[in-house]
Amino acid sequence: MEQDFWQARWRENRIGFHEDAPNTLLTQHFPKLGLHAGQSVFVPLCGKALDLDWLCTQGLQVSGIEFNQGAVEEVFARQGLEPEVIRQGDLICFQAGALTLFAGDFFALTPAHIGQVDVIYDRAALVAVKPEDREAYAAHINRIAGPAQQLLVGFDYDQSLMQGPPFSVPGETVQTLYQETHAITLAEERAADGRIGERCNALEQAWLLKPLV
Repeated sequence: MEQDFWQARWRENRIGFHEDAPNTLLTQHFPKLGLHAGQSVFVPLCGKALDLDWLCTQGLQVSGIEFNQGAVEEVFARQGLEPEVIRQGDLICFQAGALTLFAGDFFALTPAHIGQVDVIYDRAALVAVKPEDREAYAAHINRIAGPAQQLLVGFDYDQSLMQGPPFSVPGETVQTLYQETHAITLAEERAADGRIGERCNALEQAWLLKPLV
């Protein structure tokens, strides 16, 4: 995964992927996963998403990882938290209360870092991964979190009309990546808004993935 590319996007404030409110596909469909207070959710490539704040308000143990350390620090500042900061190998761990975020390379993360994971919320990770790296990404997700439930948000559009990221991740790709480990259901499909909606006729999709074992 191209850290230099993403660090440049943060440095230049080219972060169109950041939303100014919790994602409505999250707030509408997350309850279908049946979590209760105290259970855990992991958010890969979480940025400084307000989704993290919303998940914390649900009484959950929230963990995530992000390349950019400044984004991680901003989440804690926004929530008025002073995290304990510990270097763990190649990663830097920020922890306060029910929130634990790692700054560093997603592929450096291990099961020991994140512990028990009940749900993975993937809004901005799979769509940010180059198509040739998707199999490695999905395999690592399953490796570090087990075949946990997922709420996966992606886009389906003609890739020739726009250069990703976000990349198009059509339903057949979701099936290819996860059908051996999960039962996959399309929870909602809607016209995408924002920059991607302006440039092409994109669909935004919410997928519910339930482990087969």
